[in-house]
Amino acid sequence: MSDADLVIVGSFPNRIEAEIAQGALRAAEIESVISADDAGGQYASVAFTGSGVRLMVRRDDRARAEDVLGQASPPPEEPPRAVEE
Repeated sequence: MSDADLVIVGSFPNRIEAEIAQGALRAAEIESVISADDAGGQYASVAFTGSGVRLMVRRDDRARAEDVLGQASPPPEEPPRAVEE
């Protein structure tokens, strides 16, 4: 995979969350790379840059990867509904 062909499909606060998303892409047979400034994984729970941990795929796989990641993330929580009597 050439660096010029890579695009970011997600940013995460730590490597663990990025690896979970990478697993979803792997299950969909989409190759991906994690890029982070975390001392080579030594500090996996901390990203030292403002952009966090980045998950990258080939430009040609971007749409499919975004679709997979969109389906893998939990739906937004709905506010509690008032109980009608």
